[in-house]
Amino acid sequence: MKRRHFLATVAPAALAIMIAGPALADAMADAKAVVAKYATKVDKWDGPTSGPKAAAGKSVVIVAADMKNGGILGVVNGIQEAAKAIGWKVNVLDSAGSIEGRTAAFGQALTLKPNGIIIAGFDAVEQKPSMAEAKKAGIPMVAWHAAPAVGPVEDVGVFANVTTDAMQVSKAAADYAYVDAGGKPGVVIFTDSTYAIAIAKADKMKAEIEALGGKVLEYVDTPIAETSQRMPQLTTTLLQKYGAKWTHSLAINDIYFDFMGPSLSAAGIAGDGAPKSVAAGDGSESAYQRIRAKQYQSVTVAEPLNLQGWQLVDELNRAFSGEKWSGYVSPLHVVTVENVEFDGGPKNTFDPDNGYRNEYKKIWGK
Repeated sequence: MKRRHFLATVAPAALAIMIAGPALADAMADAKAVVAKYATKVDKWDGPTSGPKAAAGKSVVIVAADMKNGGILGVVNGIQEAAKAIGWKVNVLDSAGSIEGRTAAFGQALTLKPNGIIIAGFDAVEQKPSMAEAKKAGIPMVAWHAAPAVGPVEDVGVFANVTTDAMQVSKAAADYAYVDAGGKPGVVIFTDSTYAIAIAKADKMKAEIEALGGKVLEYVDTPIAETSQRMPQLTTTLLQKYGAKWTHSLAINDIYFDFMGPSLSAAGIAGDGAPKSVAAGDGSESAYQRIRAKQYQSVTVAEPLNLQGWQLVDELNRAFSGEKWSGYVSPLHVVTVENVEFDGGPKNTFDPDNGYRNEYKKIWGK
């Protein structure tokens, strides 16, 4: 009774602070826990340990969205490494960053009549007619970042879409910005509406920042393929518009930060100054270099690109054998200047020290 009387006599504003205080403390503790969880070493194999032996003598075509994209390049390198280990022939077709290029490359892939097709870095639904043709011809397809979710994309014939949990990647990036800003981030989010997965990731970052009580200053939709032309002037414009309110940049890919540095430097901002850049994927070589040098990028929530290349080959091998996809969701890693040397860091990539190459070779009988 006394407690009810006390609360009734407290001013509404003061009562709100009393209630919000513990909630804000809990939010900060939860965000710190997320960042800490994904910033640790990845040294235990949690992927498949059984599966079909290697199908012999297969030929595979990779249809890559844009080999200038560090994430796609890393995955393609992993596919080529795994294909050599399993004994397959690989042909890489670079679509050079345009829808027209991807349509032409997919047409070329079909002309080559491969045993399997690997889609790297673009939405499966974009090339639905070509994919329907591949499905009709009985050509198994696996993909990297072809849909927001991990696993089969049955309506377009993708046996397995390989990616980390995109929503966890986005949450980890947003949580880092929240913690780093002391609970008061002012963020600009960069995405590309050409890709469903990019919109899903950006929307998740926006929702997370706002749920934590931070502010999204602007949600910028600008094409990944045009970052080199657009980002320098866009950065300058955003600095003029928001000034010190802009504490962090959140982007769905490291490539946005490849072209921000000169504009930030010209504005007198130090390499480790605000706005700090945080990428929700993919862990490119240039991102690692910027983080290590403290030059205009603080974090990348990296994907294990090389491992994902091996997983794509393993999933395609399962498709050839008529088995189900493995169900494996690859790990993510919050890369900071403090842990940049973990798990492949000296090679400027997130390459988990969990023995995945040997694990896949054992499955394949190699």
